[in-house]
Order: sequence, then C-alpha cells, then structure tokens
Amino acid sequence: MKIYKNLFNNMVSMENLLIAWDEFKKGKREKTDVQIFERYLEDNLFRLHRDLIHKRYRHSEYTGFYIRDPKIRHIHKAQVRDRIVHHAIFQCLGSIFEPTFIPDSYSARIEKGTHKAVNRLRTFVRKVNQTYGHCFILKCDVKKFFFSLDHQILFDIISQHVKDSDVLHLIKTILKSFTSELSTKNKLKGTPIGNLTSQLFANIYLNELDQFIKHKLKISYYIRYTDDFVIVHQDEKYLLKIKNQISNFLKTRLKLSLHPDKVQIRKYKQGIDFLGYVALPKSRVLRTKMKRRIFRKLKQRVKQFKNNEIKEESLIQSFNSYLGVLSHANSHKLEQELRHKLWEWLKEP
Repeated sequence: MKIYKNLFNNMVSMENLLIAWDEFKKGKREKTDVQIFERYLEDNLFRLHRDLIHKRYRHSEYTGFYIRDPKIRHIHKAQVRDRIVHHAIFQCLGSIFEPTFIPDSYSARIEKGTHKAVNRLRTFVRKVNQTYGHCFILKCDVKKFFFSLDHQILFDIISQHVKDSDVLHLIKTILKSFTSELSTKNKLKGTPIGNLTSQLFANIYLNELDQFIKHKLKISYYIRYTDDFVIVHQDEKYLLKIKNQISNFLKTRLKLSLHPDKVQIRKYKQGIDFLGYVALPKSRVLRTKMKRRIFRKLKQRVKQFKNNEIKEESLIQSFNSYLGVLSHANSHKLEQELRHKLWEWLKEP
C-alpha cells in the first residue's frame, strides 16, 4: 500500500485554489453568490489561503433545501469558499484513491458516468445470456447511504493511505461540518448530498464493498454507481446466497444495510431498471419517472428563460443535455415529443 505524506502545502496552495475555483465555477457563473465571490476573487482566495495555512479555516453552515429528482431529496448547499475547499480536497484525494478503485465503479470519475455503466450492464447480460441461455440480475440499493456513512470508518480508511496530519485535520473539519439525524453522541454519521467531497467519500467508503465483491466473492459481472449496484449471473440461487453475504459485509464492516424494498433478482427478459433506463433483451427504454422528470425540468427552464433568469444559451444547453439522455435509449418518438413541447411552451404567453 502506497503511503502519502507532505500533501497539505500543495493542497492549499494559491495555485491549487485557483484550479479549484476554475473547476467549481463551471456552469455557475450566473449564480448570485458566485458572482459576488468573483467580484473580489483575488482577495477572497488569498484570505481563504491564509485561513487554511494558519489553521483558522472553519466550515460555514449549510443552506438546506429540497429537490425532486424524481424522489424528494434534502440537499445541503455550502458557501462558495467552502465549495472551493471541497474541490481542492477532491483533486488531491482523488489522485490518491483513483488507482485503488475498480474499473466498474462509475460515479464521479473521469470518463465514467451513468451511460458507460448502462452500456457495461448490456455487455455483461449479453455475455451471460449467450453463454448459458438465461441470465439473472441482482439489483441492490444501500439504505440512506449518505446519511448513514460513518465518519470514523471513512477517516480510518483515508488514514491508511494519507499520513499528513494537516490534511487529515482538514478532512475531519469537512466531515464534522455535517451530521445526519442518524448520528449519536459517540458515533457521527452522514455526509451532505450537495458536496463534491461527498461523491469522493462515497467512492472511498464503498470501495471496501467493491474489493470484497471482486476479490473475496470473486464476482466477475459487477457494476456500482454510488450506492446502486448490480450483479449479473446465470444462477438465481447463487445470487440469493451472495446477497446475504453482501448484506452481512455491509453491516459488519461499513455499518450499512441494504434497502429492503429495493433489492430484487430479475430475469433479464423481464427488464432491469438501472440508472434511469430499463434494459430489455432487444431494446433500452427510459424509465417512466425519468421521462416525467425531463419534461418537468425542461418546462421549468423555459419558464426561467421567459422570466430572464437564464440566457438562451443556457436553455439550449439544457435541451441538448436532455436529448443526450434520450439518445442512449430507443426513444425517437419521445425526442420528437420533447421538441414539440419546447416550441409549445416557448409560444405560450
């Protein structure tokens, strides 16, 4: 295992904070808080740099709000200066832990993402189905993952690789900035869904599960995206057996549990719902909830455009991103319907 020391000065350097700022501001230039921070960018970054170097940095309180995505989620938004720190940590820790991740972990990683994961699933099921003439998929979801993440377990995992006390102190500061209702006096839990660091922490934390499944259970056809994962196999009874082994590992090693209502084993010909798409033997269709979400969000963007809250360029960008989602499914009719609705909403007074 490679050990990393003397990381802190580089992590909080002005050069790295500028890089973190450039990454953070992408797609956010129209946000009021971002514009205010940018107005005095140099002063704000130098102040942040000094606070970090002299150990005066304290994480601000979060602003909480709810979104429908499509289910209701409680998002916690940090202030701009804190999110720049999140990016700086992400860059540093990401380069350390990325080599330890398995290839079939697809969330918050360069050249990965939902579409790559869905394509990989299609490859796996076709291989198993062609070899054995039938195929089963175990689909699992970790119950309240982000609110259940154990601070001490995560910190211990990171500490195995990172031996810089200043970096570890900063990571503890980020972790302690948020605790969920699942926390107790002696056991702090939770990381906010809105943080960039939370995505990295999720991968570091659940990499323990990935390694268990790949190297202990010797599973070949396994894919994980954040706290959703699937396993493809030809034997339904085998999947039932390893489901129990995975459940026990999550409970004992990571203090997590599988969501009882979101664990299922299905035949491939029945279709498998994964990451917004339903994979079928001869086609791939968009999940009904995802369809509704796309139409609802596009209508909202049109309303923002007509109220001069966003520019035309931003509306077109959103529309094209939705077309990109549709392009990964058999959805020609749906694409035409979306185009029609766009013009219909634009023409409305």
